[in-house]
Amino acid sequence: MGGGRGSRLSPLTKERCKPAVPLAGKYRLVDIPISNCINSGMNQIFVLTQFNTASLHRHIQESYKFDTFGGGCVDILSAEQTDSSDGWYQGTADAVRQNMNHFGGTSDQDLYVILSGDQLFRMDIEDVVREHDASGADVTITAKPLGLDEAEGLGLMRIDDELNITEFVEKPTDPAVIQGLSVGKVVTDKMKDPGDKAYCLASMGIYVFNSNTLVEALKTDTTDFGKEIIPGLLGKVKMCSYVFDEYWEDIGTVKAFFDTNLSLTDDVPPFNFFDEEAKIYTRARLLPASKLNSCTVDHSVVADGCIVSNAQLSRCSLGVRSVVQNGADLKDVVMMGADSYETVEELNENESAGRPDMGVGEGSIVRHAILDKNVRIGKNVVLDPTGLPDNFGEGVEIAIRDGVLVVCKGVVVPDGYILKA
Repeated sequence: MGGGRGSRLSPLTKERCKPAVPLAGKYRLVDIPISNCINSGMNQIFVLTQFNTASLHRHIQESYKFDTFGGGCVDILSAEQTDSSDGWYQGTADAVRQNMNHFGGTSDQDLYVILSGDQLFRMDIEDVVREHDASGADVTITAKPLGLDEAEGLGLMRIDDELNITEFVEKPTDPAVIQGLSVGKVVTDKMKDPGDKAYCLASMGIYVFNSNTLVEALKTDTTDFGKEIIPGLLGKVKMCSYVFDEYWEDIGTVKAFFDTNLSLTDDVPPFNFFDEEAKIYTRARLLPASKLNSCTVDHSVVADGCIVSNAQLSRCSLGVRSVVQNGADLKDVVMMGADSYETVEELNENESAGRPDMGVGEGSIVRHAILDKNVRIGKNVVLDPTGLPDNFGEGVEIAIRDGVLVVCKGVVVPDGYILKA
């Protein structure tokens, strides 16, 4: 599911849909659920989206190609006008309803796995399906144990000793309601190190449906799984929970995106991109190795094809083709890189026009920031949002949102520009 407008992640979603937002230097958010499916032996994958889909189309077409004999696909299904519908997707359930004719699963033995396009996690979905079959469930919802203080704004559930869901509350805010949904020993026994604090079970927005159950549920005029379909099925079908006690991050806001990317620079990151047994797939760009000339680098991730010269990097994530010039100083920075290198002719044109080259210019200082793709930061620029209020809004090319400075895609920051308290 990637059809939402992604407004909480704007301005990163101003020119792209949420699943197409770059992640960890060389990936896109959509690579995570697709890779989880492929690693779990599932290769009939559909991505449902409707806003700013061009870059997502390009990425998927260039990344996921299955051979003739495998029978797999990764297809994008955008909202379209048909004889039966002429509107946008009205919600997650409506998006699935409008595309049921494309999926082909009509047997009672068929299963549908519905995943979100903006989460970072590694899951063996085959294990979820095995538990779904073993329990005899019609619907299985994957759930993450969270402390009571972390649960606000998420769908919460109560389960019995057989993991049957007996109550489901979508995004409660009342602390008393959240407290009343705290779980017992059946859940804590499945956790690695629960400690003494109280937990509740939060829906991860990942569902396994028996085919006939999903078809019947979508015959109503409901539009959303979490708000309507799941609560409506409670007590009518067998609904079970799959307890998932591994790393999971919902990358739905600018702060969550920023913190998640920087967490990958830790000595032992919470998410392991180096796992050979469960690789994260993405586009093969065939770029050269990165080149670092006389740099000071501390806890940073540098993707393919970067050129960094006599610069300081501290807790940074540099995306493909990032260029950082002499004397630049970056700390707590997510730099998404560029779509292409500039030629000698283009560099000469930049000089003639007084336009900064692509990347970060000489002597510039950048702190606590996201530099979107193809930005041009001039020489001796200072960008530091510390102590400044949020100024996110329409038409803002250098925004501060959730305390994070964002230089929007393709923006030119002239030489000597200073933004700090």
